[in-house]
Parts: sequence; structure tokens; C-alpha cells
Amino acid sequence: MSRDTTAADGGCAIAVMAKAPRPGAVKTRLVPPLTPDAASALSASFLRDITENIVLAAQEAPIHGYIAYAPAGHERAFDGMLAAGTRLVLADGAPITEPDVRGFGCALLHAAQALFERGHESVCLLNSDSPNLPTALLARAAHILAEPGDQVVLGPAEDGGYYVIGMKAPHVHLFQNVDWSTDRVATQTRERARALGLAVHELDTWYDVDNATALQRLCRELGSEVEVKGLRPYRASETARSIERLLIHARLNAA
Repeated sequence: MSRDTTAADGGCAIAVMAKAPRPGAVKTRLVPPLTPDAASALSASFLRDITENIVLAAQEAPIHGYIAYAPAGHERAFDGMLAAGTRLVLADGAPITEPDVRGFGCALLHAAQALFERGHESVCLLNSDSPNLPTALLARAAHILAEPGDQVVLGPAEDGGYYVIGMKAPHVHLFQNVDWSTDRVATQTRERARALGLAVHELDTWYDVDNATALQRLCRELGSEVEVKGLRPYRASETARSIERLLIHARLNAA
């Protein structure tokens, strides 16, 4: 993919780390109770809502929305799926050769480096599993990173990982020797930031929808006006329609 020079407009880039939504390649921990096709369709609805949420947050802070995608060559897989104005940046980790950066860390570091090269002043890397994440958290991350001084923003997930990490430079050490896909990720990331002498600003904890239990919770909470810790969850209307269309309630109850 060619370098998009039109993106060099400062502000905070918020990039959703996402695989092209193909059956058998995404949301595999939801299969079963979902079929591969249903999991792929649900993933696509998540991406639509998350990118629309970023657009909404951009009304409150200087934010530019991206999909940091893999694999290479699958740009067209996102056609018609994302909020208007969402840009693409390849983040398959292939160029990353720094020692002790492995697995998902390669994709994260690749995305961060590519976005800083495009001229953004700060970068947030966001998961693709939290379609109802409160918009206020995205805006808050961008506002914190606009303050003077190098620092890190961390949005801890309930499972011990994080749903977002924000930074003002692509610090390699943040991604070194991290045990990805474990409950140690957030703790280890805090340790890496402290070793770099960086202040860590923590956002409210949220949850990932990456298994059947979390999907059941999402089904219960979608469309709710009830605030959580003073935060209003994003309504995620596309996800709600997808859950209804795919009969996901019935699939979960039958599991």
C-alpha cells in the first residue's frame, strides 16, 4: 500500500487493530456458538461501530481515525464497512526486527511507527473487540496526549490486557517481552513505561467481546442508557442490528 501523504495533519491518530473480516480469520473464539460466517459478519459490524465512535470522539478532540489492518493486500475487504473518512494503514508487523518484540507486538509497533511517520503528534492503538466503548474515553485519551511531555495512556481491559494504548513516540520497549494474550499484558506494559521514565495515565477499565460470555454481556447492555462509572456506553447500533439479524441471542441460548 502506498504512503498516504494526505494524512500528515497532526493531531491524534486512533487506529483500530483489525484483521480483514473473513470467515475463519476473525472472532474465532466465538466459533462456536457462532458459525464462521456469522462471526465474520459480527466483526464487520464491530468495525463499523468502532470507527463511527472515533468520528464522534473527533467532535471533541483533534482525532483522525484509521484501521491498522492485516494481512497485506486485503484493503478492499474493508470497502463500505467503515465510517466515512476512516483511513487504512498496513500493520502486519513484517518490517519489525527489533529484539524481543514478538507476535502481536510486531503489529502494534508497526502501526505506531507508520502513523508517526504520517505526521501525527500522538497515536492510540485501539482493539477491535469493544464496540460499546464510551466515546468519552477516546476523547480523553487524545486530550491527555495533547498535554506537554512524553507520556503513555493505557485503557486496561477486565481480562488483564488493554483496549487502548496511547503514546507520543513509538517507544520500542513498550512492546518488548510482553506475554500477549495473557492477563499480564497491562501489568507488563506499565512496567515497560516505568522503565522508560514515562508517566502512565490510566483510563477507566472496559471489556473485550472475544468469547461467548462477553458476547452475552454485550447483548444485555447494548442500547442501555445506564451509565457505567459515570460513562455512557456507545450505542453500537450496527452491532445491535447484526445481533438481531444473525439470531445471535438464539445461538447463545442454545449453546
